[in-house]
Amino acid sequence: MKLTTIASALTLALLSQAAAANPEATATQLMDPAKVIEPVKDPKAAVQAMTNLMDPATMMIMMQKSMDPMTYTRMAQSGLSPDILKSYAGLLDPAMYTKWLAAAMDPNFYTAMINPMLNPNMYMKWLAAPLDPRMLQMAMAPLNPNMYMNWAMAPLNPANMNLMMAPLNPNLYTQWATASADPKTYGTWGAFMNPATYGNLANPFAAFIPAAPAAPAAK
Repeated sequence: MKLTTIASALTLALLSQAAAANPEATATQLMDPAKVIEPVKDPKAAVQAMTNLMDPATMMIMMQKSMDPMTYTRMAQSGLSPDILKSYAGLLDPAMYTKWLAAAMDPNFYTAMINPMLNPNMYMKWLAAPLDPRMLQMAMAPLNPNMYMNWAMAPLNPANMNLMMAPLNPNLYTQWATASADPKTYGTWGAFMNPATYGNLANPFAAFIPAAPAAPAAK
């Protein structure tokens, strides 16, 4: 019964997600090392990402971002952040596989995946893509001297200089150690790392140590 409820909720969520495409958000997510794995964790997000990837607008946005040196700076910053550990550790959460099991038994999940391929508007977008102003702008980008200036000045950008010095910052390693030891990083499995889960079992001598008497209330 519970699995049926999950599947029904998944169906409604899939239909609502498919109705609201956002190529900009998908392009940004796929170019962020700490977030690129997120669609894998949720069938709803996977269908949405697949739908957006079939839209030529997503490809154009990713191409535009790839011409900006700051895009790679942000990707490197994300790769050094402990957020990337938290993101990939989510693959160990059994709840993720429960969601995919429910989706695998829901015919509407497959319908949501096939619908973009049967949508004639999607193919019309691809036919019109060569004349899209964004595509024409990228075709003219090699003639823009500002693009080469941005790349030439990238090594002197304060963000890039801070990035090069990041491995010398002890706080970086402290943040990684904190994230590695935090049970919340590992989702459901993190409960096995939390001493509070085991209560007195974590201290075999707890039963032989009397509790400290409470302090008398002040008069």
